[in-house]
Order: sequence, then structure tokens, then C-alpha cells
Amino acid sequence: MTDFTSADARAVHPVLSAPQMSRLAAYGNASTVVAGESVFGSGDVSPDLILVHQGAVDVVQPATMLVDETVIDSFGPGEFVGELNLLTGQRIFLQGRVTKDGSVTRVTAAGFRKVMAEDPELSDLMLRAFISRRRFLKGGQGARGVEIVGSALDGRALGLRTYAARQRIAHSWIDIESPDGAAVARKLNLGPDDLPVVLAPDATLKTATPGDLARHLGLTYRPRGEAEVVDLAVIGGGPSGLAAAVYGASEGLDTILLEAVSLGGQAAASSRIENYLGFPSGLSGEELTARAMVQAEKFGAHLYSPCEVKALDTSGPLIELDLEDGVRIRVKAVIVATGARYRSLPISNWADFEGAGIYYAATEIEARDCGQSSVTVIGGANSSGQAALHLASRGAAVTIAARRADLRATMSSYLVDRLEAHPLVEIRTRTEVVGLSGARHLEKVELTDHTTGTTWSQDCRGLFCFIGAEPATGWLRGSGNGDLALNSDGFLLTDTDLPPSAEAAFRPLGRSPLPYETSIPRVFAVGDVRQGSMKRVTGAVGEGASAVKSVHVAVGNV
Repeated sequence: MTDFTSADARAVHPVLSAPQMSRLAAYGNASTVVAGESVFGSGDVSPDLILVHQGAVDVVQPATMLVDETVIDSFGPGEFVGELNLLTGQRIFLQGRVTKDGSVTRVTAAGFRKVMAEDPELSDLMLRAFISRRRFLKGGQGARGVEIVGSALDGRALGLRTYAARQRIAHSWIDIESPDGAAVARKLNLGPDDLPVVLAPDATLKTATPGDLARHLGLTYRPRGEAEVVDLAVIGGGPSGLAAAVYGASEGLDTILLEAVSLGGQAAASSRIENYLGFPSGLSGEELTARAMVQAEKFGAHLYSPCEVKALDTSGPLIELDLEDGVRIRVKAVIVATGARYRSLPISNWADFEGAGIYYAATEIEARDCGQSSVTVIGGANSSGQAALHLASRGAAVTIAARRADLRATMSSYLVDRLEAHPLVEIRTRTEVVGLSGARHLEKVELTDHTTGTTWSQDCRGLFCFIGAEPATGWLRGSGNGDLALNSDGFLLTDTDLPPSAEAAFRPLGRSPLPYETSIPRVFAVGDVRQGSMKRVTGAVGEGASAVKSVHVAVGNV
């Protein structure tokens, strides 16, 4: 059982007052329970919230191929049994087992959504408890329900771990090259061609991808019926997309968010964001993403990832989205927030080391894998400076390679000051990475100093690339009533930037393009994918929120 401090226990185990119990019970159905009875089972997709009136309920981690059955926690009178999966719809691999006869109220998923919408006090109380419970599940035996087995040198395993971390999936990591990993490989007869592997109580997923894990956990899009029409589909799960989902759902729009890779976008790769309003001590991109996800789900938005949209058809009265798996979704309006894709260097063997020494993020996962080795950060913007400081704080010897002669031209002065003062950071301006070498994992980089013309090789466990990105708009070409207007660099044009030819599409509607509206009515664009965006987290959030106002106007008569 998890050990809690008194403060932790209060967060994880709030005891409801009599009036709170009465209000919550009104949303469900009361029943008697007997010892040994299961109130929810491992593998359930949409379990009930359980309010305990009398008796006791244990939350149990069932036995897996690697561990015995474990009691995770216990709940008594005045407490409720539930976790973040009530918001996300994620399958759970825990069992709720009655240990003492009594009575409970079962609140279904629909009833729980009503509580979230109608009772702010109970909503806030339960959300705080759910977030605390997920944190302790991730840090304790509850993480053994989903185990990822693979090599720390394998980019596919890194992608799987990154996805699980960003989705806040309680899981554990087993490095196949560790003694524990070798024992698992022998016990389950796993070979190199099987990796990475996801172990769940009901399945073993070999050569697993984030999509495989998402499908198994129920986190991919599930149609709600042939006649389903969604008010708003947000395509892209970075800060602008998450903000649009929060504001769309909170203002009564039936909202879904579809993210092709993993939620958070480039912002989730930031180890520290210090200039975001309201967080004077800063917060990581991963933390910002997690908070935004809970907020969107609290208001009823449905977030699906990975869930790639392949095409957008605007030829009919409703917009139709074609997903990669063949599913078609009909929607009234779309907000495109697909952001931009990371740029790489023109080095012949670059792709060989992606995920095996080349990274586009500097989160705790990458920092742990690199340890106190030598690493190189390329790029001269704030993201590269924050990454360098984060890695150096973990003991890595960091070289910053920037093509510009002066970092202060592109990086905040406070960051440059910190980098110059840090004993583990070396700044090399007018310097480029020109070569890579290593066996299974990156071992060395070759650098050229363009001031002196000198080229040399140095040890490098991790090469962190922060050199910008290109807009993710290729999939938008060929829409049903003409391509969306793009600028010469591929960014979407909106409202006042649209060419005169776009007026024809809006003339039948008797209006001009709304703020953030593209050349196709009811298709909006926000964040890094849009020409003229600020390319800052705060700006992206503002655009995503503001676009929802335009959506309300555009769909009023649809």
C-alpha cells in the first residue's frame, strides 16, 4: 500500500461532509455490497465513480506476469473511489474490491459528467483528488499495470515512453539491458525483434507503437453513432489546440481534439517556461500540457491521441474529416492547430540516430538517459537555452552550438546570463554540427567553428536539436472546395491576410472572414501553423481561446 504524509493523505483521501455526500449521491444509484464483491474490474473502459457510505473498498493491482497481486489503497465511509480515467475514458488495470459489507452509490460516467458541470465545489474537490491519485499511481505499485520493456538506445522505445508520459499513463519502464530487463526477456522469451513491448494484465503488445498502446487503453477516437455531428473539431494538441478545446467545451460546444502524435506539441518539449503569465517560478511544458488536458476534459472535451487526420472535405454542408484508420467524422467547424514539425540538419546519417542520441526535447526522460555525459544543444532560441540549463542542472556537460555570432539576438538576456555563468555550459557561436558517429547510439559529433575554420570531434551522448520547424500543412492540400490559402512558406493565411480571391467563398454567407478564419468558411487556424502568429506559448493560448468566439458566430446557422 502506498505510504502518504498527512498532507498527501488529505489530497488523495478527502472525506466528504454529510451535505456533500448527499449532493453526490443524488447523481447515482445506491446499492448494498458484500465482502469479496467487485465494484469495478481490471480492463473496464468506463467504470463508475463509487461513493462509500458504509463498509470498505480496496483498490487492487491484479497479478501480472511479473508481479503478484498488490493492494494499492483502501477507501472507507465518506470517501469516493475514482481516478483521472473517469475524465479520459482510459481503460484501467485496477480492481475495486469490497472488503467489508456495506452500501455504496454508483455514479455512472454520464452522472459524473453532470457533477462536473453542475457542482463546482464537488468538481474541484474530486479533480484535486484525481490528480493526486494519478501522481501516486505513477510513483508506486499502480505503475506496474502497464510496463514498457525496451532499450534506452532505441528511438521507438523513447517514442513510446514519451507518449505514455505526456498522456499521464501510470506505467513503469524496464530497460532490457538492465539485470531486471534481462530477467524479463528470459521469462517471457523476448528477442530483439519483439521490442519495445508493452505488458498489461490482459495482453502483451510486441513491437508496440504509441498507437497500439492508445488503442489498447481506449484513448483513440471512438464514433458515437452514425448520426454523430460534432460542433467543433480541433486538429492539433499543442497549447493553441488545447486552449481551443478548453474554451470550446466550456462554452457549450461539443468539442473533440485530434492529435496525430502526442499532446503538448513543441511546448511539451520545453523543460521550463518562465514567462507564462501566473507562474513566476516557471513550469515545464509537460506540466502545462497536463494541466490543460485535465481542464479541457473537466469541461467535457474529448481528447484523442495519437489520432491523425489525413484529409478535410469541405464540399458539403458539414465539414468531413477522414482519419488515418478510415473513420470519417462530420463536424460543423474546424480549428487547425497542427503547429510545425521539427527541422533537422542535412547530415547523411541523421535519421539513424533520431531517438538514439538525437532528441527534439529535453524532458526528464532524455535528461535521465543522458545522465552526466557530454551533450550538445544546437539552436539559439529560448528553447535551446532552457534545455541547456535543464541538462546542466542534472550534471551533463553541455556544449551550445549556435550559428549566430551573438546569442542575445535570438535568446532572452536573462537566459544568456545564466548560461554564461554556469560552469557546465560552454557556448560556441558561429559553430555548426557537421557530422555524427556511433554504433547503436550516438557517441560523437563533429563541429566546425566558422570563425576559425577549425573542425573537431567530441564525445556526445545526446544531441538536442532546437533549430525551428516547418508548418504542418501538407495534409490540407486538396480540400473539397479548393486548397486553403497558404503563404510561400506553407503557413495558413487567415482573415485580413487572405487574398481577394477568398471573398467569393464568403459572399453567399453575407459576411467577411472572421478572426482566425481561413479561405474556407468554418475552417480556422491558430498557433504556429498560421501566418503572423507570435510563436510563443502565451500567444498560442490566446489565439486558441479567441478563435472559439469566431466559431460561435460561424456555426450559428449550421
